Amino acid sequence: MSLNYPAILITFFFACFSFSILVNYILLNFVKTLGIRGKEALQVRWNPNSKPTVGGISFYVLFLFALIFSTFISVHTKGFNLELIGILVAATLAFIMGLADDAFNTKPLLKFLTQIVCALVLIFSNHSISIFQNQFINNILTILWVVGMMNSINMLDNMDGITSLVAITACTFTVAVNISLGHTLNYSTILNLGVLGALCGFLIYNFHPSKMFMGDTGSQFIGLFLAVTGIDNCWNNSMFTWINGFPLINILIVMLVFLLPLTDTFTVVVNRISKGRSPFIGGKDHTTHHLFFRGITEKRIAILFFCLSSLGAVLAYSLIFNFSFTVFYGSLCYFVLVFVTLYLNTRIKKG
Repeated sequence: MSLNYPAILITFFFACFSFSILVNYILLNFVKTLGIRGKEALQVRWNPNSKPTVGGISFYVLFLFALIFSTFISVHTKGFNLELIGILVAATLAFIMGLADDAFNTKPLLKFLTQIVCALVLIFSNHSISIFQNQFINNILTILWVVGMMNSINMLDNMDGITSLVAITACTFTVAVNISLGHTLNYSTILNLGVLGALCGFLIYNFHPSKMFMGDTGSQFIGLFLAVTGIDNCWNNSMFTWINGFPLINILIVMLVFLLPLTDTFTVVVNRISKGRSPFIGGKDHTTHHLFFRGITEKRIAILFFCLSSLGAVLAYSLIFNFSFTVFYGSLCYFVLVFVTLYLNTRIKKG
């Protein structure tokens, strides 16, 4: 008797989605002081209200559920699987570090060192970027990518629903690519489907006006998870086309799928350094904030970012399965247009 794979995946997604709603509901109603942020006078947040930042707990719980499910249903995860173990260890480190930061406000150096350790764990478990012949360069790029994504997602989590929606599009892209390649029940599909369900359930409580935040617990975990997703399905995608001996297609796919985290992080870092400020001290100077200053409501900003991110993911998918130079140049123009528009909006003063 053959298994109905689509039915299994659909059932699994809705199980994760429903469980995420339940877990976040319980956390929201029973949390007292754990995860409550916004009371510290020195903390700079867009939303000044004190709300639970425990949404990330549901992400990790559903991730573990998906990991266990994948070991039972996927033929690729029977027995010892170094790649899967590496993701588990790195994700656990990211989750614990984020949880500690939400609870105790840990030192930036400790966070940075933990992020590097997460990257090294991924490298030693075969999740290293492999687009260059020199493995040392690949490993350095992997460390920069993992640390960069963990901080980018953390920085992007500055307004209700933004990070959740951007992460949803990235996970959906990964699921779509894997299913299109026939990798229906591999661990990448199942893990992304589980996290996707967790994010959708959390979004119900995180969309404006939000009832809870994901906090560092969630942003560090999601940043690490998306970094792995980016390595396995974007940087190292086997469907790439080389142009003049350089993997431009893979790099463009990365830029499209992670368009908004990359744009926001670049914009904030450049603007803060140009003003003589530390890029590591928070503020209300993100691309989302400047759109709000132009009169766009928080709900519309979230929807706009979701649409921009979704179109980027669609173009990335087209580059993989329907490559043409028309699609390539169109995708490149789209990235430049969004990147430049969001950046210039932070530089041009409102009249």
